Amino acid sequence: MNNIPKSALVFGSTGLIGHHLLQALLSDEYYDKVYAVSRKPILNDSPKLITILADFENVEERVQGLEFDDVYCCLGTTIKKAGSKEQFRKIDYEYPLKVAEMLPAKKDVQFLIVSAMGAKSSSKIFYSQVKGEVEDALKLIKFKALHIFRPSLLLGDREEKRATEKIAIILFKVFEFAFVGPLKKYKGIEAKKVAEAMYASAKKNLLGLHVHESIEIENIV
Repeated sequence: MNNIPKSALVFGSTGLIGHHLLQALLSDEYYDKVYAVSRKPILNDSPKLITILADFENVEERVQGLEFDDVYCCLGTTIKKAGSKEQFRKIDYEYPLKVAEMLPAKKDVQFLIVSAMGAKSSSKIFYSQVKGEVEDALKLIKFKALHIFRPSLLLGDREEKRATEKIAIILFKVFEFAFVGPLKKYKGIEAKKVAEAMYASAKKNLLGLHVHESIEIENIV
């Protein structure tokens, strides 16, 4: 058990990566408290879990006064699911940035966020551009540490079924043998592995900026 109590704040805990992350945080003794911000109750009876029922209209007032060491941001969607580019940008850019900016003591906090492979603000691909823009904005905030995770195609069971993604996952598994050499970085990665890498990175208590590409995430322990 920790000599000094530690706590974590999690956003996106019901998503593909966030679900695995929350399970990892609750099943270990590293944190004494785990705050999970959600719009609906989370079915878990762990005594460490404190669910904060909120949406992004009132989230700041709901977390005000809380203290935490590590903040995990697993927020993200697709343009199709969001319904428009504007709504996608709100969820993948505005919300993560709002989370970061509302933290009271940024210099004492580790901020860990899921981005995406190919994230670049100058990209001509809207998805990659938005991911790159949020990365750039977060880099300007003086955190104790900032960890950016850029996974390739996420493998795992989602609540919602995305036909195109499902086909891509099947193809990745069938032709997995082909992802070697220069193509290895494009190999799909299990969402659970990304969650484990985020947790392992937080426990190392490193300082400064750390960008983890998909091929590197596989080896974080």
